[in-house]
Amino acid sequence: MYTRSSSHPNLPTFATTSAGGSGRGGAKTPRTPGTVDERAPLLGRTEEDVEQYPGGSDTSHLDNTGTARRDPNRPTPTRKRSTWAKVRYYIPSMAWIPEYSWSLLGGDVLAGLTVASMLIPQSISYASSLAKLNPVTGLFSASIPGIVYALLGTSRQLNVAPEAALSLLVGQAINEVLHSDPHSHPVDPDAVGLAVSTIITFQVGLISFFLGLFRLGFLDVVLSRALLRGFVTAVAVVIMIEQLIPMFGLTSLQHTLNPNTTLEKLIFLIDHVFTHTHRTTAIISFGALLVLVVLRTTKRAFQRYPLVYRLPEVLIVVVVSTILSDQFRWDEDGVDILGAVQVNTGKHFVKFPLHRSTLRYLRKTTSTAILISVAGFLDSIVAAKQNASLYGYSISPNRELVALGSANIAGSFIPGTLPAYGSITRSKVNGDVGGRTQMASLVCSGVVLLATFFLLPWLYYLPKCVLAAIICLVVFSLLAEAPHDVKFYWRMRAWMDFFLMSLTFFLTIIWNVEVGILVSVVISLLLVVHRSSKTRLTILGRVPGTDKWKAIGEDPEAEEEVPGVLIIRIRENLDFANTAQLKERLRRLELYGNEKHHPSEEPHRQHANILVFHLADVDSIDASAVQIFRELVETYQSRGVGIYITHLKRNPREAFKRAGIVDLLGESAFCKDVSSAMALIEQGSVRERSAYM
Repeated sequence: MYTRSSSHPNLPTFATTSAGGSGRGGAKTPRTPGTVDERAPLLGRTEEDVEQYPGGSDTSHLDNTGTARRDPNRPTPTRKRSTWAKVRYYIPSMAWIPEYSWSLLGGDVLAGLTVASMLIPQSISYASSLAKLNPVTGLFSASIPGIVYALLGTSRQLNVAPEAALSLLVGQAINEVLHSDPHSHPVDPDAVGLAVSTIITFQVGLISFFLGLFRLGFLDVVLSRALLRGFVTAVAVVIMIEQLIPMFGLTSLQHTLNPNTTLEKLIFLIDHVFTHTHRTTAIISFGALLVLVVLRTTKRAFQRYPLVYRLPEVLIVVVVSTILSDQFRWDEDGVDILGAVQVNTGKHFVKFPLHRSTLRYLRKTTSTAILISVAGFLDSIVAAKQNASLYGYSISPNRELVALGSANIAGSFIPGTLPAYGSITRSKVNGDVGGRTQMASLVCSGVVLLATFFLLPWLYYLPKCVLAAIICLVVFSLLAEAPHDVKFYWRMRAWMDFFLMSLTFFLTIIWNVEVGILVSVVISLLLVVHRSSKTRLTILGRVPGTDKWKAIGEDPEAEEEVPGVLIIRIRENLDFANTAQLKERLRRLELYGNEKHHPSEEPHRQHANILVFHLADVDSIDASAVQIFRELVETYQSRGVGIYITHLKRNPREAFKRAGIVDLLGESAFCKDVSSAMALIEQGSVRERSAYM
């Protein structure tokens, strides 16, 4: 929206909303240079950067359209490069912190406190139940990376902390290292776990950082949603099986029998759930899960009531269960409790992540780190894009990768810290409650840090089975969208997407998460390469009574009117990938047309005598493609097939000229359009008939 300036009616004056203006769910932050689109110029046109015309507010230097006239006696104004503008672009916090509007502080603080109330018990659960580490490592993972991301990230609502699926991958890597040699047992398993987690987090940070540095943020469009859905669904099932064991009170028996794979753990559950279940533990676990589900359902039903909607159901269950455990001494009845938790994570609170105890696990954990980097980024970028679209700003995938990488590198300096990435659920809650800037993440991380040093002693009697119930609640949200996607793929007959999702799911369940995602990623990339290697070609025909040429099959009126003449439109740029099979594709079009066929079938058409190439859609062509095209022209000429090229743009024409194709065909073979080429062909046919007669 804009209004006309009263003094200059031809000049639009854009109306801006103040920082305290209303928006969806609250006020929106003003635009800052730290969140501009990547395609926008890095340097804004400011009074400091651009030379001004003299005269203050005098408008005599403007013409009648409001455009500045150039003074012939003055040099053209030049834009001074501003280092500070680049700093504000690459470090967004240098832009939004100085311009922060205090009217947004209330919503940001409330959002930070609300997300922290969810995050504290979740982080403890992920660290102790999934990664099998000290609960403190989860809390540090929920605070340190979040602070770094708030300073470097472009998303205002994204909450960066440990994720269930990624914590599970770390736990599986630790388990593999601990049981890699059945004849030896580590002297200090906890130290091994801290070392493995540290080196994984450091590698994850480096991988994400360099992916962003080399501008590979387009990865989210290469890997299909079906693959991600299969991965998330399988991980949710794996997590649920893992957490059902402590919920039924079978942890001690699990340590005795030691089932490793997901299938072994499922069989273990089936064999012992009816005979060895600890009744008190099971009642507490499923009672807590029921309360969590009821509270969450109630919140959804009362979204219009902020007081109800903002109730932290997870924190409520943790506090109540801890008080009840203390009052009724559940630990004396055999219920596992959290107990005393040491705040330190090893001999040193802060330690450089690369040292002898971590480097020994570098090679064993690289594949896990790559998987976590890809899966974490995909989840983060989906959450960031959703919020950016909802609240009206843009994000940069490349700068997101750099910010996430820096956050994890910083986190790895505290031994045992888990990889941290953005969460769709927490980020949505952050925005809904009132978070409008990265200040909400800073508040959340600060509260989590305070809880790390002062709250843990109060959670001494927290039952571990309640932590498992909290994770199961997360599993429900991970599984929520799977039925919808399955129905959608089935309705759309998207069998390849359905196959990819199913393959990822079953390989993850039967083997492990790494095998499932690796095989599916390879298949997904092969499909992308396969599709990109097929040049998009179509046969054109004339619409009767006109000079219009349309694709045969797309326009029912279009028809081929000259026997032996094949008009082919290439509908994309040519490169080494999609041109390699061009000769074979053209041969099939000659003999079979656009119809689907099997190579064993008899040809439906005769070989063409003349080929007309319609290249209006070809904007660029690389050296390999030009070389292949020249070989193609030479092959057709050796067969006596005439070649005409139409609608050729300047850049491809220059490439053809340098490659000698223009000299090979002659200037007369290059026509303005298809009609011109057909006129030349018809003239040649008339001359041939006259000579024959």
